[in-house]
Amino acid sequence: MRLEPITWERLTDALAAHLDGLRPSDGGPWLKAGIDGAPAARPGDLADAVARELRLRGRDVISVGTSGFLRPASLRFEYGKEEPDAYYGGWFDMGALWREVFGPLEPDGTGRVLPDLWDPVTDRATRSPYRPLAPGGVLLLHGPFLLGHWFPFDLTVHLRLSPAALARRTPERWTLPAFERYAAEVAPADTADVVVRADDPRHPAWTPLPS
Repeated sequence: MRLEPITWERLTDALAAHLDGLRPSDGGPWLKAGIDGAPAARPGDLADAVARELRLRGRDVISVGTSGFLRPASLRFEYGKEEPDAYYGGWFDMGALWREVFGPLEPDGTGRVLPDLWDPVTDRATRSPYRPLAPGGVLLLHGPFLLGHWFPFDLTVHLRLSPAALARRTPERWTLPAFERYAAEVAPADTADVVVRADDPRHPAWTPLPS
């Protein structure tokens, strides 16, 4: 894998420009991009930066974090509060993401996306209103473990951390085996369209965008 040094500003501009020139692969009116990475890699920060740049280009954008689609505590903690396999496969409500985020953005969908579903602090539904995404708009979904679920992304970006950097920057060290399993089973660094090495947050590097 060939990685080239880049700044976050140039990376943001390049991703926004690429998305601005893409056509949805399903023939519908909406683009869908995934920014995948462990919380320590801060995928939400990159998603928010790309969203701002796309809005400057006149595109409507919805940025959705998987942290808003956690399952209720009774399901997340069924096998304990620090169970890495449960964190990997049972914390995030992938069915709700399909239903409430991707379903409305199918070619014949309504375009009305639910930005979040569950508040982990109150352990109750957020009751957030649906957000309409205008034709030509872009969904940016960000969070961990996004690849391997057949989500219909038009572009995928993986923020890669080495095992040492991930361990150093992850306070919840019990989650580390979940990321090891993800790397082994899904190989996100091999399957994502763009890989960003984020070991040193001041000096990222990336693979070229797909042609």
